[in-house]
Amino acid sequence: MDTTSIAGLWDRVFGTQPDPDQWLVLTTAVIALAAVVPHGVWRLSRNAVTIAHEGGHGLIALLSGRQLEGIRLHSDTSGLTLSRGKPTGIGMVLTAAAGYTAPSLLGLGGAWLLAANHITLLLWSATALLLAMLAMIRNAYGVLTVFLTGGLFVLVSWLTEPQVQAGFAYVVVWFLLLGGVRPVFELQGKRRRGGAPDSDADQLSRLTHVPALVWLVLFHAVSLCSLTGGGRWLLGL
Repeated sequence: MDTTSIAGLWDRVFGTQPDPDQWLVLTTAVIALAAVVPHGVWRLSRNAVTIAHEGGHGLIALLSGRQLEGIRLHSDTSGLTLSRGKPTGIGMVLTAAAGYTAPSLLGLGGAWLLAANHITLLLWSATALLLAMLAMIRNAYGVLTVFLTGGLFVLVSWLTEPQVQAGFAYVVVWFLLLGGVRPVFELQGKRRRGGAPDSDADQLSRLTHVPALVWLVLFHAVSLCSLTGGGRWLLGL
């Protein structure tokens, strides 16, 4: 294998790229906000948050020693992650807590990479995570959703100019940071109306004997702190 090619690929992935113009950073924030706030658009864009949500459950299940059986994504933007292992204990608690915190924490990690000018590394890392998740999807809609999302990352990473890659990466990270906030408020609203009795917060309450409201507050804290910290990184503050 050509060592020059290997070195070039290494530099491309792990090297740094120039800072985008401030107008681009602000424009991508507006685009991401437009994908989160309007209800009609959110019904479609929320699928991406569900991918992150269920991926978070799956990743932490594996890291905590549980056996991941599969992930299902549905057209109503709901999802289900099944894992096998001890039904109680820290592994189960961490797995249940990972869903609503995953989009925001992924956004925070992405903001850190972009602040360090690792745009290409962000895009390739996201692609790798999506490909790994694809192997665990167990329904047709989920396969289609993750495949198309991963394909978009591949196309942008390989076929577009650096400025386009930067714009895409910033939109994705802004979207995760902003999109991680809304589902927690939606869950809070559903529970106030007596819905979602088997939500992650309620499952955590049963596992830990800590009120579900406390877990909701934790989800809010993670999402809002991630948005604040990640936003400052993206804006260079």
